[in-house]
Amino acid sequence: MRVLLLCSAFNGLTQRAWLALREEGHEVSVELALSAQVMLEAVALAKPDLVVCPFLRERVPEGVWREHRTIIIHPGPPGDRGPSSLDWAITDAEARWGVTALQAVEEMDAGPVWGSRALRLGEEAPRKSSLYNGPVADAAVELVLEVVGKAADPDFEPAPLDYGRPEVWGRLRPSMRMAEREFSWAESTARVLRRIRAADGSPGARALLCGVPVRVFDAFEGPSLSGAPGTVAARRAGAVLVHTGDGSVWVGHLRAEYKGSVKLPATLVLGGRLAGVPEAERPRLSGEGAGYREITYRRSGLVGVLGFDFYNGAMSSEQCRRLVSALRYAVRQDTRVLVVRGGEVFSNGIHLNVIEAARHPELEAWTNINAVNAVCREIIECQEQLVVASVGGNAGAGGVMLALGADHVLVREGVVLNPHYRTMGLFGSEYWTYVLPRRVGAERAAELTSACLPVGAEQAMAMGLADGVAGGSRARFEESVLEYAVRLAKRPDFEELLAVKQEGRAADELRKPLEAYRVEELAEMSRDMFDDRHGFAAARRAFVSKARAEVTPEHLAVHRG
Repeated sequence: MRVLLLCSAFNGLTQRAWLALREEGHEVSVELALSAQVMLEAVALAKPDLVVCPFLRERVPEGVWREHRTIIIHPGPPGDRGPSSLDWAITDAEARWGVTALQAVEEMDAGPVWGSRALRLGEEAPRKSSLYNGPVADAAVELVLEVVGKAADPDFEPAPLDYGRPEVWGRLRPSMRMAEREFSWAESTARVLRRIRAADGSPGARALLCGVPVRVFDAFEGPSLSGAPGTVAARRAGAVLVHTGDGSVWVGHLRAEYKGSVKLPATLVLGGRLAGVPEAERPRLSGEGAGYREITYRRSGLVGVLGFDFYNGAMSSEQCRRLVSALRYAVRQDTRVLVVRGGEVFSNGIHLNVIEAARHPELEAWTNINAVNAVCREIIECQEQLVVASVGGNAGAGGVMLALGADHVLVREGVVLNPHYRTMGLFGSEYWTYVLPRRVGAERAAELTSACLPVGAEQAMAMGLADGVAGGSRARFEESVLEYAVRLAKRPDFEELLAVKQEGRAADELRKPLEAYRVEELAEMSRDMFDDRHGFAAARRAFVSKARAEVTPEHLAVHRG
């Protein structure tokens, strides 16, 4: 079937839909909804059998939906309407939710229903971005495939939206205003967390902190402390511990309320206002306990598991330095296998927001890429253990290459990899010129880094980027990876496997030292970062400011001749 994806951005969900449809053998093109005229033109050129909108904020022009069946994937249950569905679901502590596929009509979100999926949200407030990129995206991709199947059935008729039916239990909700996202630190910890998480990702919850109007993101429950609500009790690893009405919360990221500000680690935003605030005792790397812990290590028999969970997968210079220290600790342990486990987003490489906010962005970019390289090198040069990369979340650019430095790469079903740099105006580093070709060959490596297309989990395994794919929730996936690592550690031929690894690395080093790859890559990156030969500065600013795209990328768009 010829399918046109109309979307506000080629985001993670749209990439998953694009990949899933192509894997099913459909002819798929993408058009960004930049204007009504662009959408009308794209439909006229593509002549699609079906138009699907996995992520669309804009209204579909009448000339599109009247002439072509157009299906909207809405992140709410049947009957739910409005642009702030997930925000309200989290704010109102809804226990159940859903995702619905409905046909576009004149009235937004009021068309006939093609299918739906039910979701359970649980008692603890989920982060909006986690909910959207996890359960909602999983359900949405299922619905996209279901819709295309139904579109091929001439006897299928969608169900009219009938609020008299028990399965239609949603309602029209208004767009959430910023005034409804404001909160007071004097509220309970649970309420503060729910407010923050309902706006996480974008646009952030509004509050006053240290006298600064800020948007608040990335919050976790802290210890039971007594103190004046809204005062900062401690800091740790870029986060601040803030007193609430009945306890405290760790806040990882803030954005100051002024034009041109960017989302940054909280301590960078508050700066000198934290003078006198003590550094919280850093928990032992292998210790237990709740709170703000970006890096953890635990041991399970012969297997060590080093976890790192950096907000949105961005890795600043400081975070990389801490991760290098943690890796050095992990490789000193007498384990056989080391699992390197990423977080909700595995990794996207350098921290563009921190770079953009630096006094000298080019210098910070250079420092950052060298710091990420140090992380990658620790993984590649680990010689006394077999290393397993646990990729339970999406990864892009240097984050993909970081994973490929491991001996075994396991990817969760539904994960999307973007093993390229060019869309950011960079040649790339992280030893990609070594780890990528050794996995997929020089020709495929060149194709992946130049085509700038997403790669799905099954596709990654087929081409050699991954060694295995496992399904289930992220928690279940991590269990599967640990089981895999334990089996690997207990193999009777483990010593032979380790010897083969060591011999292979030694042979590679004789053929061409790792340092040579690093120097060659950084020579290219210096021209990108300091000379800006491919527009890194503009691409970085557009990413950080979430600037609206001006055109649909040529490699995705409907061919215009």
